[in-house]
This record gives sequence, C-alpha cells and structure tokens, in this order.
Amino acid sequence: MKILLAGDSTVAACPSFEYPMSGWGAHLAPETYWWAAVHNYAKGGATTESFREEGLWHQLLHQAVQGDLVLIQFGHNDQKRDHLAARTGYAENPRRMVAEVRSKGGIPILCTSVERRHFELGVLQETLGEFPAVVRELGGEFGLEVIDLNTWTRALYQELGEEGSKELFFHFAPGEHAHWAGGLEDNTHFHEKGARMIAAHVAGQLESLGYGLASSVRAGASA
Repeated sequence: MKILLAGDSTVAACPSFEYPMSGWGAHLAPETYWWAAVHNYAKGGATTESFREEGLWHQLLHQAVQGDLVLIQFGHNDQKRDHLAARTGYAENPRRMVAEVRSKGGIPILCTSVERRHFELGVLQETLGEFPAVVRELGGEFGLEVIDLNTWTRALYQELGEEGSKELFFHFAPGEHAHWAGGLEDNTHFHEKGARMIAAHVAGQLESLGYGLASSVRAGASA
C-alpha cells in the first residue's frame, strides 16, 4: 500500500531554505512506519484546478494502483479564485478526482482544510467559509471517509489559546531567520512542530479507519 498526497502548501514539503516551515505531509511517512510508503505531490499555491493543469494530478494517478490511499486536501487557494467558489467550481474538482482514483482501484480519502490561526478579541475565527462543509458533504455523497482536519485544528488552537498556538506556526522576529531577515508572522503555514502534530493525527485517523499497521499485517498474512 502507498499513500499519495494531493494538496497545497499546508500539506507540501517546503524547500530547505524555508526550514522549519513545513506542511504536514512532509512528516506523515515517519508516523506510518513501515506499513506504507508516502508520496507527497502537494505543492505550495496549488488549487484543485492548478494541481491538474500543472500535471501533478496526472503524476499521482500514474503511480496509483489497487488499494493505494489517496488523501486530498485543498481549499486555501481555491478560496482566492472566484470561479472556484466552494459550491460551484471547487466542488466539481474533488468529484472528478474521486472518480479517477476509484477507476484506478485506489481509495480516495477527503481531508477538510486545516484552519488558519486567526483570533479576534481572543476568539478563533472561521477563515475557510463553506469549503470544509462542502468536503464533508462530498464525503457523504460518495460514501467516502473524511479526515476532518478543520474541526481538529480548530479545537487544537482553542485548547492552546491565542498565545500558545503561535508555536505551531511560522513566527520569527527580525534577524531570527536568514530568509526572512525582517521577521515573519505567518498564521497559515506551519512550523515543523505544528506539521508533525497534524501528521501524527492523520496517521492516527488512518489507523482508526483500518488502514494502519495492523491492517497491513493482516493483508500480508492473507496474501
């Protein structure tokens, strides 16, 4: 079994000069141990449309075989394009992706987008509009498993609080990072610490859905 990832920068592996900025997909392989190889096709700035146009979806599908898991998480950048509104242009693209994964014998799993860290007067705001709800609805429509990262990350930020949740994100004071000499307060992209926490949660969700180590051992024993 392989795990193939489609998504944007919150999933992608970041270039080395941006370290310790990271998407959660970059840390999923250690969390799954030996039972599945992880192939991360996610790219910063990607939408459900550009991911296909740039050939990344074709590359992913070319690698997919019977029984592979394909995790799909988009929304942050689709949200910025009027023609990719949640219930119109955007919704059609995951529908097509799901159909194509199933045609290869793969197992599509939808993920709601991780929430941005945006507090106002101490209250965490919802920044992704209808996108998470649409993903949940698509899961019901197609009988798919959905890993609800939006709900989980929202709960995590609220538990840690406005100040504590900063540690999950890419915050640097002036002079602390060579690439952002003037400092940076990024509440969308994760510090490696935050990315690892999300990857561990995704791995746990896959295990609870029956796609973890135990199921891999059972499959090998019956082969």
